[in-house]
Amino acid sequence: MNSYRQPGNYIEVEPGVEIYYEDRGTGTPIVFVPGWTFTTEVFVHQMDHFSKTHRVIAIDPRSQGRSSITLHGNDYPTHAADLAKIIKALDLQDVVLVGWSFGCLEAWGYVRQEGTKALKAMVYIDLSPKPLSVNPQDWVEGPLDEIAGAYNTYLLSRKGQRDFVTYYADEIMVQRELSQEEMFWIVEQSLKTPHYIASALFASGMFSNYMEEAKLVDESLPALSIIAEHWADKAVAFMQKNFPRTKIAVLGGHMMFWEHAEKFNKILGDFIASL
Repeated sequence: MNSYRQPGNYIEVEPGVEIYYEDRGTGTPIVFVPGWTFTTEVFVHQMDHFSKTHRVIAIDPRSQGRSSITLHGNDYPTHAADLAKIIKALDLQDVVLVGWSFGCLEAWGYVRQEGTKALKAMVYIDLSPKPLSVNPQDWVEGPLDEIAGAYNTYLLSRKGQRDFVTYYADEIMVQRELSQEEMFWIVEQSLKTPHYIASALFASGMFSNYMEEAKLVDESLPALSIIAEHWADKAVAFMQKNFPRTKIAVLGGHMMFWEHAEKFNKILGDFIASL
């Protein structure tokens, strides 16, 4: 959260629609995709650490952060298509693709659209490939009534979005008590996305199903799933049953890569070194 950050750049993915990205270091590319309504800023500790040994790229997906806010394409298939255009525009090969939360949906969506030929490995930070399910054994974001309640209670106004992210940051994302400055920083990232777009992305994400793509990755690429402690028992069992070749690590809360950056970076670094 420094006052000055290294500047990024933009790629036009369609006429009038620009995606902001940051690109640092040289070597094997690691591409970080943030979750629902968040930005490149969440990966500050990963950018600083891995750019010493790798080429590290982080993006603001469409309608998030510094990227163009559009009234169309606010869904994860379109976000995945944007990601594919970025990977192609930057001529990236042997990519270690890292998605956080709903950013995983963009990563799996990329595989659905483009396959795995440009990828070296994939890393999922705390998301199931099927966020909602009627099967009680599945790892999901929550009961349907709770997800519907969040959508209808919080995501119909800017204040509601602010209240939702504040609650989620305090209860789910970070384990320790946040300072006022830290909470403001987290919430303000989300509020760069208007509430009416945030709600569309929320619905698109919750109704996604990328089980087949996750199975394809499990069978054809090295993969790592880093899971938050609060639902590890169910999530680990689900991943082991459905994706037996995917490696698993358990750490912290939903935003463990920021709160426990040193431990996270070691987990990710050891995985990349093993490839």
